[in-house]
Amino acid sequence: MGMHIAEKVLVVTGGGNGIGREVVLELVRRGARVAAVDRRPEFLKKTSRLASPDRVVSYAIDITDRPAVFDLPARVTADLGQVDGVVNVAGIIQPFVPINDLSMEDIDRVMAVNFWGTMSMVKAFLPTLLTRPDACIVNVSSMGALVPVPGQGAYGASKAAVRLLTECLFAELQGTRISVTEVFPGAVGTHISENSGVEVPGMPAGAPPAMTSAADAAQSIVDAMERGTFRVLIGRDARNLDRLSRIAPERAITLVAQRMKKMLGL
Repeated sequence: MGMHIAEKVLVVTGGGNGIGREVVLELVRRGARVAAVDRRPEFLKKTSRLASPDRVVSYAIDITDRPAVFDLPARVTADLGQVDGVVNVAGIIQPFVPINDLSMEDIDRVMAVNFWGTMSMVKAFLPTLLTRPDACIVNVSSMGALVPVPGQGAYGASKAAVRLLTECLFAELQGTRISVTEVFPGAVGTHISENSGVEVPGMPAGAPPAMTSAADAAQSIVDAMERGTFRVLIGRDARNLDRLSRIAPERAITLVAQRMKKMLGL
């Protein structure tokens, strides 16, 4: 069950930059109106300018602020008249250190944004979405939820939680008019490390290696929304790792661990 995007109202978290911004732009190109959510108002202003100010309403809130999230459905409905879907893109990574060296504060921060922020958005908007003739929930997980990445253990755990949450929603919402999509991006050209306040070992600032552009990732996500696709793997790296993790899970874990060993100095 897909969704005809034109004239729908979609809420997008992380709409201030990266994949989230590109999802906002792609939705507007296809005729949607968008409630763009991000904690940085200056980034939202740029997204609105790049899209179309009359098609985008910005909400400068932090998705870890649960009361603000639960107030959002009423605000969006008052501003845009309806809500037809939620696209949970917002996420951060952790410092590139093993779990033994990772502080509980950093673990809490990653879980608060990636898992609890997504959960709060789902809980806040699901009652409204159940009333719509057609609706969707899209949750962005990660390639790190397919195979563990040493140095990103808490991040991977948070995204694995998003994966299981999404799959549970898919099961529970069978027979409703809500389509559910889980997304697993591989390496995508965004500024997630900078926005997370994390330095990537051995990588020049502002120059993340990427196999997929944020715009291409966004197109894949919106295509999935229109088709009602349940599972989306973005990038050859994500597709290859998904395949290997199912055929030979131990080999997949070992391969990634070996590639990360030099980076982390383990």
